[in-house]
Amino acid sequence: MGNVATAEAMKRLGIVVIVPTYNNEKTLGRVLDGVLSYTEDVIVVNDGSTDSTAQILAEYPMVDVISRAKNGGKGLALRAGIKRARSRDFSYAITIDSDGQHYPDDIPSFVEHISQAQQSVLLIGSRNMAHDSVPRKSSFGNRFSNFWFWFETGIKLTDTQSGFRAYPLTYIAKKFYTRKFEFEIEIIVRAAWAGVKVANIPIRVLYDPFERVSHFRPFKDFTRISLLNTVLVFLTFFYILPRNFFRNFKKKNLTDFIKQNILGSEDSPEKKALSIGLGVFMGIAPVWGFQTALTITLAVFLRLNKVLAFAFSNISFAPLIPLIIYASLLVGGLLYPSNASLELDRISLDTIKSHLWQYVVGSLLLASVMSLLIGFSSYFFLKINQQRSMPT
Repeated sequence: MGNVATAEAMKRLGIVVIVPTYNNEKTLGRVLDGVLSYTEDVIVVNDGSTDSTAQILAEYPMVDVISRAKNGGKGLALRAGIKRARSRDFSYAITIDSDGQHYPDDIPSFVEHISQAQQSVLLIGSRNMAHDSVPRKSSFGNRFSNFWFWFETGIKLTDTQSGFRAYPLTYIAKKFYTRKFEFEIEIIVRAAWAGVKVANIPIRVLYDPFERVSHFRPFKDFTRISLLNTVLVFLTFFYILPRNFFRNFKKKNLTDFIKQNILGSEDSPEKKALSIGLGVFMGIAPVWGFQTALTITLAVFLRLNKVLAFAFSNISFAPLIPLIIYASLLVGGLLYPSNASLELDRISLDTIKSHLWQYVVGSLLLASVMSLLIGFSSYFFLKINQQRSMPT
């Protein structure tokens, strides 16, 4: 795309460029000149700079400047820019760092990808991290971030830390919780969780040691990023994965589920049977309230069929819960005999409290027996079905 074509496309697509800056007087002017060659829809967030940034920005009256009295961190600066972009009814915001590492000439690549996208997409510029000018700490930090992004979303990217990005303003979160560099991780993870496509596009990069001023503090910022990833991993397993499974599971009726996930799955009968056995065990085991999250988590780590494990963990659906508790107490009574009589129609939380160890031991034994019984039965059924399906 040429400059004129890019400018027209940016107007048509509703794209604004956001430039967060803090004490980058050596490179800010060059970055703004490059951006302005494509568009005058530019928002600069001066995040409490103490150098000549204010004087430089005074030379660009066409730029929308947000001035913060005190430095609050890149995350807060980006949040302020995104808020302003939304208030001006833009659809996309391209963010570019002001330290000179990014080339404004790559803006047409973002615009072209946005114009050709079939759905809303969050684009992240992928730098050549093997370039000689790239500091080792940046290369390591990027690999670290890429791994955790994949772990939390299942999406593999080559660069998750680049600040040269394009955000679909309608589809990203309205409220954020992080304030500094970790914001750029929070926003892409939450976008992926919301169903927004997140993808890389190649960009160039320049790390000039004589011009570039980095405000990244390795110890403090890595600590903040690690804490954020800890929270995101917890949410992944205890909220996002269960939520996604519930949504997908509700879309299928029983016949479709059996055809697609039991008979039609490409997993081996052994893997299916183990997945079913895991689900049955977790459905009966005394982990009420955490069954779904723990089942899916274990299925992920054991590389089993998550859908089957989740489905069979629902063996403890409401009508069967009293029967499962009653059976657990009876089995537990073999090791922890009780003089109190047990009646199915009088099972309650008080019954469990007064026979706690009897219930815990009994439910674990019952879960193990039923898991093995249903798991082996499933294996033989699936094996027979597989043989019948094989061409003669």
